[in-house]
Amino acid sequence: MNFPLYIAKRYVRSKSTQSAVNIINFITFLVIVIGSAALFIVLSAFAGLKMFSLSFTESFDPQLKALPVTGKTFALTPDQEQKLKEVGGIAFYSKELEEKVSLEHRSKNHIAYIKGVDSNYTKVTGVDSSLVYDNWSINESQVVTGAGIASILGLTVNQFGSPMQIYAFKPGKGSISKQTISLLYNQLPVIVSDFYTVEADLDNKYVFADLRLTQALLEKDSLQISGINFKMQEGVDPNSVKTELGTILGNGVQLKNRQELNSTLYKMLNTENVATYLIFTLVLIIAMFNVMGAIIMMILDKQQNSKTLYSLGTTIAALRRIYFVQGVLVTGFGGLIGVLIGTLLIWSQLAFGWLLITPSLAYPVKFELINIVIVLATIVILGIIASKIASSRINKKLVDL
Repeated sequence: MNFPLYIAKRYVRSKSTQSAVNIINFITFLVIVIGSAALFIVLSAFAGLKMFSLSFTESFDPQLKALPVTGKTFALTPDQEQKLKEVGGIAFYSKELEEKVSLEHRSKNHIAYIKGVDSNYTKVTGVDSSLVYDNWSINESQVVTGAGIASILGLTVNQFGSPMQIYAFKPGKGSISKQTISLLYNQLPVIVSDFYTVEADLDNKYVFADLRLTQALLEKDSLQISGINFKMQEGVDPNSVKTELGTILGNGVQLKNRQELNSTLYKMLNTENVATYLIFTLVLIIAMFNVMGAIIMMILDKQQNSKTLYSLGTTIAALRRIYFVQGVLVTGFGGLIGVLIGTLLIWSQLAFGWLLITPSLAYPVKFELINIVIVLATIVILGIIASKIASSRINKKLVDL
């Protein structure tokens, strides 16, 4: 058996004759357990918040989207559309046309975006899952708006006697001073069939309308669109079809996956995740000073034992390894117990939702194996460093008789 490991395990299990040393060792072990459990819980909670935040984007953003490189629109010819249907790995695609418009209802006004979509739109996004009345009716007279827009304008569904007015500026050039105001925009009365509700900014942003109706309102021909949304077949990576789609659509169109469409949000969440990890790692680093102190106290408490072992032929290097291994065992075992405690708490939150954000919404958490690896790796690495520093206090002067 490895001699330093054998002695180190005995030191871990045995109690000191000095009660102060036992108290210090217990507090040190408790700090490691609490620190590792806290780090795992925070990482799991942040993973849950990240998942919760990104779930909003999944309602509106497809797995892959084609957008113009410059300008607001591009043309999709019948030949290109036929080739899109032949691309392997694509389950559905949907065309859209988006533009900023002014909304008016009973002397109340709001600036929003009209998004003209075709019948496949609900197959490539999950927007219909966020409807209040589950009525995705979009046609020549009906639209779907955000709940925030409805609140601002005082809208209810099926107000046939008081339709909402959509105003879109006409395309053109030159000075507007030479034209009357009524000639500057196109007007479209519509009835709201339902409202979607996701989160405040998105709820105030969009009016979903029929694609052909939107093209007519904006005076665009049937080939002009502002984007194509793609949904992949099960198990197909969106990036695997980018090259083929890029060849079909040409250089004037760029393709972005969901992460690229929300690059700022992803960068913010990843930065916050790293910052949170570093902050709690700093707490663990401070806790490791307790480990160093406990090992040094153990060295002093076991000084006579060390002298005896030295007299029996144990080298200084072997004595250092004894206390080094002891420190690694304490930190590793404490980290493992902390992760187990954290895991139980996370599973209980997933199962019972005992911690609530609102009366109906449990705090989002996510159990990930990578977080277990991160916490244990952090604890072990810090434990190795702390044990190495503390065990270096063993020298020939300390064990000389």
